Amino acid sequence: MFDAGGARRCRCQALKVPGWIWRDTTQDERDAALLEQAGCDTTGPTSGLVGYLDGEPAGWVAVEPRENYPRIWTRQKSWMRMDPDLEGVWSVTCFVVRKGFRRQGLMYELAAATVEYGRQVGARVLEGYPTEQPPGKTVIWDEASVGLLQVFLDAGYEVEASPTVRRRVVRHRLGATS
Repeated sequence: MFDAGGARRCRCQALKVPGWIWRDTTQDERDAALLEQAGCDTTGPTSGLVGYLDGEPAGWVAVEPRENYPRIWTRQKSWMRMDPDLEGVWSVTCFVVRKGFRRQGLMYELAAATVEYGRQVGARVLEGYPTEQPPGKTVIWDEASVGLLQVFLDAGYEVEASPTVRRRVVRHRLGATS
């Protein structure tokens, strides 16, 4: 997609394909799969949104129906399988902001864009799995790739669960749920 500095490797595929495919593919193959899923330069569906600064692609957020992430359901972590019968749930699974564009609030803008996009595509619930930054500590980029709690809260998401000391499950309800 673009050089992201410390976040060069696509991890979106880790939740989208069986473990053996993840293990047995190259980074170039994962990148190609992501490009195809993103539907760049098409009017078809997308697997995420690109944020631009001054006309240049600067960041990415993955957002699509939760069922497009089958490994969420096969993980041993029960918090990733909350409400399996809830319909219309879209997962926000990862953020990437290019080196040189960080610390400008782009992750906040991307999180807010998921809400507008969710409304446009008819999502009922948006769900994310961010990490909460420890007070007074910095978060390394790989930790931030799932999003930071405050970013989601500022976009109107609410905490649904706190499965670990730092991991949260957040949701933004956009419409009636089943």
